[in-house]
Amino acid sequence: MMVRPTAQALHWRHDEKDEHDEATDKDAESVMVELLRGVSLVAATITMGLAAGLFYTFSISVMPGLGRTSDRSFINAMQRINVAILNGWFALAFAGALVCTVLAALLQLGADGREVLWWTVAALVLYGTVLAITFVVNVPLNNQLDAAGAPDRIADPAAVRERFEATWVRWNVVRTVAATAAFGCLTWALVLYGRVWPER
Repeated sequence: MMVRPTAQALHWRHDEKDEHDEATDKDAESVMVELLRGVSLVAATITMGLAAGLFYTFSISVMPGLGRTSDRSFINAMQRINVAILNGWFALAFAGALVCTVLAALLQLGADGREVLWWTVAALVLYGTVLAITFVVNVPLNNQLDAAGAPDRIADPAAVRERFEATWVRWNVVRTVAATAAFGCLTWALVLYGRVWPER
């Protein structure tokens, strides 16, 4: 004899199916959020490392090398560098470090492992310092140097160089230290994320 399921039994089965589907959707959403958290933190670390490396390169090689050239050669080289550096690869590191770090911090809000968030925020504060120095000190000096005109037509290139070089170099060292510290913070945040991720 075939026993037909009662309406109540069918209702229970339907509820169980809905609960299972809802749990599956939540699991998929959780996995996606964790993936975005991890990817954003990796991207922030990489782009911050590129930015720190750029400032470091100027500190240890570009500026010391130009420091050994004549006044007109120095001005000419810096003017050309200021134009050449404005490209997509520079934007990827310079702006990408900011965007990826902000995104990584936002995605860590409300997540377990608060230490990951704090180290990411620390990196963001340090890189904010880098941006402030760049736009308050280095960029105006670059613009001032460009406004001096063609090096071979400058009446007193030594004076132009003097107003630029020492200040630019000094604050670039500060940028290098701050960006490197930010990179270190993100690297440690990534390590901490790797420790807490299996527990989430």
